[in-house]
This record gives sequence, C-alpha cells and structure tokens, in this order.
Amino acid sequence: MPPQQKPALDFEEARRIVIAAVQSLSRTRNLQLVDLAHAHGRVLAEAVHADRDYPALRRSLRDGFAVKSSDVPGTLRIRGEVRAGEAEQAPLESGEALEIMTGAPVPPGADAVVMVEHVERTNGPGAEPLVKIERTAEPNQFINEQGAEAKKGSILIPAGTKLDASHVATIAMTGHAAANVEALPRVAILATGDEIVAIDEQPAPHQVRNSNSFMLAALVQAAGGEPTILPVARDTPQALRPLLERGLQHDMLIVTGGVSAGKYDLVKPELRALGVNFHFERVRVQPGQPAAFGIFANKPVFGLPGNPGSTLVTFQLFARAALEVLAGIEAPILPLLSARFAAPFRHKLGLTRFLPARLSEDGQQLRHIPWQGSSDVPSLAGANVFLVADHDRETWNIGDSIRVMAKP
Repeated sequence: MPPQQKPALDFEEARRIVIAAVQSLSRTRNLQLVDLAHAHGRVLAEAVHADRDYPALRRSLRDGFAVKSSDVPGTLRIRGEVRAGEAEQAPLESGEALEIMTGAPVPPGADAVVMVEHVERTNGPGAEPLVKIERTAEPNQFINEQGAEAKKGSILIPAGTKLDASHVATIAMTGHAAANVEALPRVAILATGDEIVAIDEQPAPHQVRNSNSFMLAALVQAAGGEPTILPVARDTPQALRPLLERGLQHDMLIVTGGVSAGKYDLVKPELRALGVNFHFERVRVQPGQPAAFGIFANKPVFGLPGNPGSTLVTFQLFARAALEVLAGIEAPILPLLSARFAAPFRHKLGLTRFLPARLSEDGQQLRHIPWQGSSDVPSLAGANVFLVADHDRETWNIGDSIRVMAKP
C-alpha cells in the first residue's frame, strides 16, 4: 500500500520547509577563484576587506574653492588650483582660497568647499586673482573626510553575498583581480513523459517539444547553478529509474512531469523507492499543486508538475530557494512587490494563484493576461510578472493593490 500523502501546504510554509531543510544539510564547501570579468552573479566565499581608508584622504565633492569657513562671506586671494590625481597641497592660510576640482585633495586648514556656481572671480591690485564669496559656508561642506566611506580593515562585502556590478567594482577597488566564490551547484534536470519529443523534431498533434528542460536550464543558470539536461524519461519504471539514479548523483535533482496521482505518474513512487524522503507532496497553489520536495543523501530533490507554467512558478517558489542555499546564500528571499490593477479581476477562492500579468513601465498599472492554463507558453512569454491572488480573496477592483512576483 502506498504511504499516506502529506497534507497540502500554503506556499509560504512549503518554502520555509525547503530553506530550513537545505540549510540543515551537511555539505563540503568547494571554492573557486574566478577573475572579475566572470564574477557577476557568483556567491562570494570570503569577505572582502578595505585595504586602506576610503577615501584615503580628505577630498572635494564639488568643483569650486576650498576655504576656511570663518573667512566667508568675503573676498579671498586665489592661491592656485588642485585637480583630482594631484598630491596634497600645503596648508591653507587665512584669506586664501584654493581652486579645487571634484575628487581633488582638500588642503589642511580648509574646512569647506564653495561650489564654483556660487562665487565671482575678480582681480585685485596688480591683477592678483581674487574670488568673491557672498554666502556663508558650513564646516565640512562638500568635503568627503578620510575614511568616511570605509575604514581600513572593515568588511566591505560579507561572505555569502551574490555579487552584482557594484560588488565587482568594490573588489577591484581593493586591488583584487579575482574573487573566491562558492562553486556552482550541479543541478540535474529530468523531463518525463511519453508525449515529449526533442526540440528539433516535428511533433505529432499528440506530442510536445521538450521546452521544460531548456527553460529549467536557463532558470538554474540564472539562480547560480550549473545545469545538466538528462535524456527524457518515458513513463515506465524501467526507463525512469536509471535516469533518476543518474540525476541523484548531482548536487540537486529537478524532475518535471509524472508527479500527480495518475496511473502513469511514477516519479514520486520511484524516488521514494530510491530512498528520497519527501517533506511535502502538494502545495495549495495554482499552477503547481502537485509540487513535491524531498531529500536524498544531503541532496534536495524536486518533483515539479510538467506543464511549463507550473514548472516555472514552482521552480521560482521552491527550487530556486534550495539552489541559492546550496550556492552559499544564507537567507534566500522571494521578491514580492505591490502593484495596482488597471482593470477588475476575480478568481476562485481556495488556492493562491500565480497568474501571468503585465506591469506598466512606471510600475503602477497591472493587467491580468488571459491564459488557457499552465500549458499556455505564449501567455507566459507575454507576461513580465505574475500576480499573486490570495486564496481567501475573490475580487479586486480598479486601483486595488495586489502582490506581484517578478518573472524570472
């Protein structure tokens, strides 16, 4: 007799279970040294520290004149100029102003910079260059003090950070041409179903091309994993089990299709027979109710429904979080924003629905895209977000706010 199926979970609880389970796994860390040209999107393995004070000296935040704030308003003698990249100047004396460019070192004795737009150049006796300043200046005005951005030795980027372009700039700023990052988790992708043919084949009316495997490979790569697409598994135990065994040799396995309760839905029974311990097997979402998550030998295993819409949504909700934890991110987040409907919307109560939608460029107006269910790939392609329709609310009117999930 098959084991009793666990009760369906709300997606928030299912997601918490995934993250906690994967965080608790014992894993051997594998690090890689990658050059900065290839560091974007990788997870930093070792914190980056400031190699010196930033800035390393007091510098000007504006083009203008370095002055003593006690000397203005007033007319001051222009002692000379200093540009970015030049060494520090001699101390500024009372009655003097030093023309200064953005980024240039502020001389000792100066405690303010007056913008060039707020001064008037004049000449004194013997054509001596002067500057007339008619407004007051606050101490430290437009001066970036030494160490104001970071002190030497302080942590600039903590370990576990997924590197973006600003992080890459920070690493380069500290004199490193490469970064120690977590190795990419190896993720096996297995599509199942007798109806699936290769993408270069002409499908018969009862067949579909294998879009899921390539969509998942793109999602895995974007989330920080290294995808491996396995051959399609047909709906027999003899065809399915060897491919599952191959997939379980990777750091993570994602199977699509064959996870419902039909006669030929063999994925969960076969995974269970191989030793996978399931934490959940149904989630109260649409699309994607039959999504399942389990653990095999310190490895996360996902059984995702086979229709592309279901696969995409459940990957984003659950599998992406597991992959990010494997990649070294301590606390994955699901970015849910808020938008307002530009047209009325309603759905059936009972399930949280993630439905394709279009959000306007200003992020203010949301419209649901009519679709024919989770196999409707053209509607998915036309969306830029998913609206998140709560299970306990039926209708939204124009101007009502609703959560949206970014389309991965």
